[in-house]
Amino acid sequence: MRSGRIPSVVTREYNDRVLLSRHRPWSAWVVAGLAIVLLESSAFGAKLSPTFPAQIPPAERARLQEVAEGASVSARAAGEPFVARTDVFEFLLDHPEFATHVTRALRIARYRIWRGAEGLWLDDGWGVVGQFSLVYAASGTRVMYARGQYQSGMLPSIHGQAVVVIEYGVNPNGDHRSLISPAVTGYVKLDNRFFALAGMLAGTVATAKAEKEAKRLVKVFARASRAIDDNPAHVHEQVRQRPDVPPGDLEDFRQLLQLR
Repeated sequence: MRSGRIPSVVTREYNDRVLLSRHRPWSAWVVAGLAIVLLESSAFGAKLSPTFPAQIPPAERARLQEVAEGASVSARAAGEPFVARTDVFEFLLDHPEFATHVTRALRIARYRIWRGAEGLWLDDGWGVVGQFSLVYAASGTRVMYARGQYQSGMLPSIHGQAVVVIEYGVNPNGDHRSLISPAVTGYVKLDNRFFALAGMLAGTVATAKAEKEAKRLVKVFARASRAIDDNPAHVHEQVRQRPDVPPGDLEDFRQLLQLR
């Protein structure tokens, strides 16, 4: 894999609980998965106009803008709204390594995320490995940058960068639960010009596939949230039995669910 050191981002808090840091993991659980799907799809449809939050530092914002404006792959998909506890949903977003332990324990996704010396890494189990970082987090919005490669026995390794934005609306409906309406936008810039051109020529067919997969990935949120809501003690016990579960995250999860 091409080494691309992800620069540190200064941590600072703004109004509405904004966080900018490479050290706090993001919701890559599903968002990084979207980057993978887009990378594999190599699709380019209608040009999406990137708009990133003004609070992102200028240097980081310029890097995101470069990827988005030069994207050989772009897609946007709105997921089906689902009911969940907002605090549990956002806990999974902000603890991706732990979140993949949850989804693997429930057998609803095969992504594996772990923390290395340089940050978070993801292996989708189908040939894509990459490093990613959260560059912006605020209530209702997450922005993530990733660099990775796709390895296939039929093709040379495909390297690329990705920017993924998740936006979600929260509509409380009582009983400490809310109707969560997510939307995901992704941009992938392939390093290899041949594959980038192939992605552009693939047109709307491959773009539709990417959007379909994006919606499918959003469903992972809903299925995990429903499972936790239906039987929190059972989910906690399943996760507790998994090897290498981050103990601090597990304890925070137990307290969040108010389990003894």
